[in-house]
Amino acid sequence: MLGLLAERPKHGYELKREHDQRLPGARPLAYGQVYATLQRLQRDGFAEVTETVRESGPERTVYAITEEGLAELARWLEQVEAPAPHVSSALVSRVVVAIVAGGAADGYLVRQRAAHLARMRELTAERASGSPAQALAADHALQHLDADLRWIETTMERLADLKEEIDA
Repeated sequence: MLGLLAERPKHGYELKREHDQRLPGARPLAYGQVYATLQRLQRDGFAEVTETVRESGPERTVYAITEEGLAELARWLEQVEAPAPHVSSALVSRVVVAIVAGGAADGYLVRQRAAHLARMRELTAERASGSPAQALAADHALQHLDADLRWIETTMERLADLKEEIDA
């Protein structure tokens, strides 16, 4: 929110719309979440109400980022995103549980590969026809899916070893 307010003062509806447009691939924000966040930002001194406007609908409260908000935004932008400390994935869990339960992990992996490939085709089409922000989000998702596909292939090669280890 602070990043979107750094551009210029905005009201909640505008912030929600811009979030959803500029951060494609992110979970869309609920209006209630936008307004709750704006209230917290205001309480913490990071945003302030600048005016109330009436356009072609209800009155809208316009918020602006404060100097403290700009400093907080700068701090946030400087932070390096820590790599996940633990690798946890439903994919890994399902394969292990399928083997433990005597199920067909190879069938699951084949179905999962097909689902990944279908999603990659969708993302490739979105990337080609979307905005630069959509292309950026699609590239991120595509590279993660590609890593999953490589893991699926490696796992399929190791299924016999995994089953032998679990059975022992």
